[in-house]
Amino acid sequence: MAESAPLKNASRWMKQAGIDLADAEFVAASGRHALACFLSHQSAEKAVTGYLLARGAEMVWGHSLADLCEDAMAVEPSFDFMKSIGPLLDKHFLGARYPGGLPGGVPAEVYESYDSERALEIARDINQFAQERIDQLPV
Repeated sequence: MAESAPLKNASRWMKQAGIDLADAEFVAASGRHALACFLSHQSAEKAVTGYLLARGAEMVWGHSLADLCEDAMAVEPSFDFMKSIGPLLDKHFLGARYPGGLPGGVPAEVYESYDSERALEIARDINQFAQERIDQLPV
């Protein structure tokens, strides 16, 4: 049986989420912790977007994981845990890229390995959770 249009679209988003996660791991290993944190956020954002598209959303707007997970909770209450950890990545959407998002210094000099390790852990959890929920949907 052919994959439904929503699942096909979701699979594209999940593929890019996985690529962003792999890129985050790569740059973290190179000591580029601010960029790894940003890419971790992007990966998780795409994973939740993929889930929402799989559930039939026609358009998904925004970059806030808190908001995206809230939307996902409307159709899948078990996203409540993701809503509790997703916002930990939201701070990296701007803070990891722009000096104005920090009280002093620049992101490339302020972010440390523990920042990227935690961001990667959260992104992996969100990616896995979203993929598992998509896999449970009927084709």
